[in-house]
Amino acid sequence: MPKEPASFDTRQIMKRPDFELQYKRDSYLKKVNLHHHDFYEIFFLISGDVTYTIESKLYKVEPGDILLISPRELHQVHIRPEREVYERYVLWVDPKAIRRLSTKHTDLTLCMDPSCPRYRNQLHMTPEDQRRIYETMSKLYGELTDADFGGELMPECLLTLLLVEINRIAQRETAPVEDVTRGSQVVSEVVEYISHHYGESLSLEELADHFYVSKYHLSHEFNRLVGTSVHRYIMKKRLQIARSLMAQGVKPSHVWTECGFGDYTGFYRAFKAEYGVTPREFARSVR
Repeated sequence: MPKEPASFDTRQIMKRPDFELQYKRDSYLKKVNLHHHDFYEIFFLISGDVTYTIESKLYKVEPGDILLISPRELHQVHIRPEREVYERYVLWVDPKAIRRLSTKHTDLTLCMDPSCPRYRNQLHMTPEDQRRIYETMSKLYGELTDADFGGELMPECLLTLLLVEINRIAQRETAPVEDVTRGSQVVSEVVEYISHHYGESLSLEELADHFYVSKYHLSHEFNRLVGTSVHRYIMKKRLQIARSLMAQGVKPSHVWTECGFGDYTGFYRAFKAEYGVTPREFARSVR
């Protein structure tokens, strides 16, 4: 059995450099804003009435399900704690850590790579798979919170085992889990369009004209399915990509033009409001 769980906190930065496993239980939860990480997230639901927005898709998550979320996917959780206690494991893994554990013949990032044809965010599992994943996560959590003999070795061993198991489960699934939305096609197309045209001029009116829909209809459906406005989503996507480019060494003075900001001042203010540091401070920190 896992040790005593923690409660939700707003922290979205890892304390460890390679990976971190959180075990949490909440009977009340404030609204969680749409956000993204610089690392992979593996979410395993133990109990709760949970719906998850990932980019433009809305998933109804059942206890025993796994969600796989890549660094470039904006996501948001919606729960109804009055119905059932919200209990889960959340694993954060740095991409470099997964690549280090992978081998020439075993790429452990495959199950979390959106460019892979078989990629899917949600995995339904058999009871036997659920039991194995739960037990491995419980052991890993215990190793991370204890100081037993071999404590510097076991966490990485268990993480490797867990990633292999999840990849095997993902490869066995023959059909993707359908999202629970209705009439979401145009929103999915808009999100895809933004992902490829973030550096260009984008507005609700321009997108509505491009996809031949009413801007009022698009605004309503986008808010319903994605959980934020079109304008706010575009801003978050641009900031997300700007952050990723700076992490790769692109200078802040070059990033703002590539990501569709009108001027450096607007980019500076938006970046600091979103991440709490200036673009140059972030660039220095990743160097």
